[in-house]
Parts: sequence; structure tokens; C-alpha cells
Amino acid sequence: MNAGITLDSQMANGQKNTITQIVNHYSKRLLGFIRKRVNNDADAEDILQDVFYQFIGNTQPIEQLTSWLFTVARNKIIDRSRKHKPDLLEDIFTNNEEEDFSWTDLFFAKDNNPETEYLRNLFWETLNTALNELPEEQRNVFIQNELEGISFKDIATQTGETINTLLSRKRYAVLHLRKRLQTLKTELLNY
Repeated sequence: MNAGITLDSQMANGQKNTITQIVNHYSKRLLGFIRKRVNNDADAEDILQDVFYQFIGNTQPIEQLTSWLFTVARNKIIDRSRKHKPDLLEDIFTNNEEEDFSWTDLFFAKDNNPETEYLRNLFWETLNTALNELPEEQRNVFIQNELEGISFKDIATQTGETINTLLSRKRYAVLHLRKRLQTLKTELLNY
């Protein structure tokens, strides 16, 4: 009976060593492959982790390991790009046009002259007014996620809503806020 336990633990240790060797051998190449196809390093590292998680959980024999790993990585990249990305507060006031005015520049301006303070206050008043125009569910999810930094997963747990419902509500909120702030921006530029 002891011989069976020893044999099983030796097999398990051998498998762990093999997995470790594969991870060490392919990590750098896979990460480089993924980084070329995603927007940031954090997403690339998440995808790499997902690839190796799928590899470790795989119960089927793999004949061509390199091909399998890169195919899984490509599929994970495609899956991630298909997922709906939530709109961010930065999307509301990012300058997409070739203009001299940007809300982002206003917030990070180092000078605190009266004009800058006035524009900041005007922005926050307009944002608060626009938030109050939203349905309560949209307003709450936007405030919780964007201003309070609560994740969609935590909001879903608190409210019992699905993450997709919360994403949709936030999207409608962002579209409304973007429209209201664009109106303010147009008024300021044409004044």
C-alpha cells in the first residue's frame, strides 16, 4: 500500500515538473504574441494566464503543443475583443476631435486661475444635472462603478442584476452624459 502512494506522488511530481517546464519554455513567446494583439500589458498577462489555465485543465492528449498553445491564445484574444467593454468616464470627456479644448486638459491643468476653476465647476454642475436626468438604475450603476470604483461583479452581487444588465445601464448613462457635456463644450467654444 505504501508503494502505491509513493508511485502516485512521484507521478504527480513528475507532471508538475513537466507543466512548470512547459510554462517556463513558452511564456515569453506566448506573451510576445499576445502583446502584439491586445491594447495593454495587463490584458496580455490575463490572457496568458487563461491559456495556461486551460492547458493545465486539459484532459485530452495534445499532439502539437506549440500549435495548441498559440491557437488557444488566439482564441482567447478573439473572445476578449468580442466582449463588450464598459464605457469609462474618460470616454465622456476625451478629445476625439482636432480642437484646442479638452475636458481632460482642464482637469490636469496646473494653474488654478479663476477661469480654470469656473470651467471645472461648470463641468461638475453639468455632470450632476445630467446624472439627475437619468433613470435611477442607470445613475446608480454609473456612480457606483465610475465614481466610487465598485466593480460590476460587486454591484451585481449587491443588486441581484446580471453584469450584462449593469453594463447596458452604464452604457446608456455614458451616452446621455457624453451628449450633455458635448453640448456644454460646443457652447463654450462658440461663446
